Amino acid sequence: MLREAVATLVAIGVGLVGAEVESPKLEPDGAPSRATDGTGVPSQIEWLAPKLGSGPFHLETAQERHIRVVVVADGLAQPWSVAFLPYGDILVTERAGRLRLIRQGVLESEPVGGVPAVQATGLQGLMDVVLHPRFGDNHWVYLTYHKALANGEGAVTLARGIWDGGTLTSVRDIFESNAPGTEASRVAFGRDGLLYMTISAPGGAQDGHRAQDPLDYAGKVVRLRDDGSIPADNPFARRAGYKAAIFTLGHRNGHALAVNPETGEVWATEQGPNGGDELNVLKAGRNYGWPLLSYGKQYFGAPVSPDSVKKGFETPTMFWSPSIGITGMTFYTGDRFQAWKGNAFIGGLREGEVPRTGQLVRVAFNSAWQELRREPLLREFHQRIRDVRQGPDGLLYVLTAEDHGALLRIEPDE
Repeated sequence: MLREAVATLVAIGVGLVGAEVESPKLEPDGAPSRATDGTGVPSQIEWLAPKLGSGPFHLETAQERHIRVVVVADGLAQPWSVAFLPYGDILVTERAGRLRLIRQGVLESEPVGGVPAVQATGLQGLMDVVLHPRFGDNHWVYLTYHKALANGEGAVTLARGIWDGGTLTSVRDIFESNAPGTEASRVAFGRDGLLYMTISAPGGAQDGHRAQDPLDYAGKVVRLRDDGSIPADNPFARRAGYKAAIFTLGHRNGHALAVNPETGEVWATEQGPNGGDELNVLKAGRNYGWPLLSYGKQYFGAPVSPDSVKKGFETPTMFWSPSIGITGMTFYTGDRFQAWKGNAFIGGLREGEVPRTGQLVRVAFNSAWQELRREPLLREFHQRIRDVRQGPDGLLYVLTAEDHGALLRIEPDE
């Protein structure tokens, strides 16, 4: 019944389109065509990002008034995620399927070995890299990537390997979504010790129903044990007609998972189309509405849905319209930026379909975790921002989503 309802919406022109439609020059693998997005879609604006420069860069912000941005490493090709190893080494994924190592502040020329074969076409490829919470004991590293299916399409897959100090060994897939055409994927370990992973829905109109289909992992957040098995207390583990790993459903394109430092809740960012980017607090078994509900617009201007709120569906904690192409996220808990403590930092690729408007958004909250203000940062760089993480040193690290991408470090300018 639900699938038929969504199909009807699509038939009457609810064109569910891809938020992250990237310039062909930035995506030599080939970006999705916009020919099916609907009539009246304006042409993409092709305007490449300027060269970043070597830095350091001295900037002013609203509260931590003076900051310095240092280029830790450049020469990264569409970097996607970053993880901090002990003793200062850093792992970075590149969407084309490479895992890179920054050792003692220098990007090693050769990729890390042991990465599975990655289907890297369009918006698919090697996605997240996350260390196990007890990495010091087990040395487990987790990767999400797109694995080629028999029909040639890629599906989000979770792999786990052992870090031996320079390469990955004993790598094996521990969870396969087998959901073709899925897009972004992020991973986070919750305070319950379990692993949460986004499996994004395809952006096209013909696949809009999949986020609501309980027998399809597309458009879902799944909850797993650290070996990829499914917990018995998952909300749908014993419910007929549902995939057992589903934790939440009705998502579009999940680009971040972060654990709230006070509440322990898992928060997620979700790209809308041309508007309707969301920040959601994940609650077991809840439906977040895509594509039946949205604050977003289609690329030709019409609303995605006549409804943005409806009983039985969760409403976002925050939303963006126009879209910023929302991406990675972290909560700041360190001591280096006292005025930013408890703030969220969220990446954005571009605002309102206009290139060179990538940004890092700082969000301040009150004691009830209600939004107080948003401050866009790093817009003067005109770079797309893919991910942001707090490092072990209490500083912020940012990845630019460019063919000539970089890892940046934000420091107090003392």
